[in-house]
Amino acid sequence: MDRNLLQRFLRYVKIDTESVPDREQFPSSEKQKNLLGLLRDELVAMGVDARMDGYGYVYATLPANVRGQYALGFIAHVDTSSAVSGKDVKPIVTTNYDGGDIQLAQGRVLSPKDFPDLSAHKGQTVICSDGTTLLGADDKAGVAVIMQAVQTLVEHPEIEHGKICVAFTPDEEVGRGTDFFDVKGFGANGAYTVDGGGIGELEYENFNAAGAKVSVRGMSVHPGSAKNVMLNANLILMELQSMLPVEQNPRYTSGYEGFFHLDSMQGTCDSATASYIIRDHDRDKFEQKKKLFSQVVAFLNEKYGADTVTAEISDSYYNMKEKITPHMHLVDNAVKAMQMAGVTPKICPIRGGTDGARLSYEGLPCPNLFTGGYNCHGRYEYAIGEEMDKCLEVVLHLIDLYKNRPAD
Repeated sequence: MDRNLLQRFLRYVKIDTESVPDREQFPSSEKQKNLLGLLRDELVAMGVDARMDGYGYVYATLPANVRGQYALGFIAHVDTSSAVSGKDVKPIVTTNYDGGDIQLAQGRVLSPKDFPDLSAHKGQTVICSDGTTLLGADDKAGVAVIMQAVQTLVEHPEIEHGKICVAFTPDEEVGRGTDFFDVKGFGANGAYTVDGGGIGELEYENFNAAGAKVSVRGMSVHPGSAKNVMLNANLILMELQSMLPVEQNPRYTSGYEGFFHLDSMQGTCDSATASYIIRDHDRDKFEQKKKLFSQVVAFLNEKYGADTVTAEISDSYYNMKEKITPHMHLVDNAVKAMQMAGVTPKICPIRGGTDGARLSYEGLPCPNLFTGGYNCHGRYEYAIGEEMDKCLEVVLHLIDLYKNRPAD
């Protein structure tokens, strides 16, 4: 693996940037600015025009050194998921991986028995945490690749390129990564989020997504005298869940199949709450899912009394395919860049969302590139060094492919 890229990545993952769900402030955690500020400073030290705004977004621009008019952007997010702590990450680097178990702390093991994909990386560089935290490859692998690409262009002025726009965002993991993104100030005609998974992944379709906040109002009385009086909010919430299609559970879906996901729940007999996410790639099926959820709530209110159950359903983002399709050169050139790097492209739908989904709807078409990261959002997350190298190659090939392109 490229030593400079590895050292950069290891430096970034050690900085705690965990974002916080359901917090009004932006970014949701101030500590994200520690890395964002460092990135700005590193860019400035390279001689690159870079700034960090009041929201924490970092923007940088490399002027074109050829006459091409197309401004190409690359974007990655710095925050990590709150599913597992990102504090005090202790990376383990295994070079020339032998295909067996990797011993972690506290008796944990990163094993191909649990994660069969690991077997495909025999002889490569496997980077993971010690198992007490996540690693942060999502998306510090993307951050490191973009920064290394900029460093390469700065150190090699003979490399011809058009205008290159770079941005690093906070709060992607809590669905707010583009809330205050300055698309116009960013200045790109099209861009790529570098925030994918295994080698070759190229994504320009994602879920349509909504969130549902459910509240249940019960009636708590002593269980000894509860007949025909008690309304157990917990049981009503369980009833709601039982009325959703069993097969449309994330455990049973893949590819283009959508789902209802019970993300969290808490309650007592007197009151209960739950958070759901609703997903589908097909817009009509997405709308049908939201309608079904509302119908279930209406049925329960008919059964138990008005306003027993309330559900606030709000859309989060939409499938970016319809916004990317008029700019398919972004996909076609990504395929070409991967082939130039000796990588087999794997075009697949994102079973989630990226900053690029919302940016595409804001006028910045933005497919997603692989980073070489696996098992994101968990303590067994790992990255493959050689795949990060290939991602860097792909980014540099894209820069070359766009150097003489006119603006759309």
